[in-house]
Amino acid sequence: MKVPELKKHYVETVVPALITSRGFKNRHEVPRIVKVVLNTGISAAADKTLIADTQKDLSSIAGQKAVLTKSRKAISNFKLRKGQIVGASVTLRNAHMWEFLTRLLAVAIPAIRDFRGVANKLDGNGNYNLGITDYTIFPEISLESSKRTMGLDISIVTTAETDDDARELLRLVGFPFRRTETAPKAATAA
Repeated sequence: MKVPELKKHYVETVVPALITSRGFKNRHEVPRIVKVVLNTGISAAADKTLIADTQKDLSSIAGQKAVLTKSRKAISNFKLRKGQIVGASVTLRNAHMWEFLTRLLAVAIPAIRDFRGVANKLDGNGNYNLGITDYTIFPEISLESSKRTMGLDISIVTTAETDDDARELLRLVGFPFRRTETAPKAATAA
């Protein structure tokens, strides 16, 4: 089986760079990406064709079959019944994960109009969440066949113990984080 290019880049470039910059003693201490979870919501009033189209679209983006998620309890204010389909989800690991990250970084993110970089805020446990408002940035989705715009949540789970280690890992993998430049302070007259 062919090793994905991004994984090869991780092993050959990112791991040695993290060992030298972060002071890890061996390769096993270096943080790694464990899984990528794709998630989208479906309106409670959606018909069966919309649910099937959403599942098909998410499956084509991920490269493996999406699982429909159901509500755990009834909420009358949202007109939601227990067991009603409310979304679709896919968990990617190993080769599927690396192939998806390659497509995300090389094709999908550069297709975003007026793109200035992704936010560099992590969740405090070394994991990164990215929200995409329109899933048609992925080349697997044709604009003609999509009936509605769908948002997509992408969660990247790492083994990093700190946010700084995870941020450095993702930056070296190729995530285009926004630059947080501080403006020069104005001179105060005394």
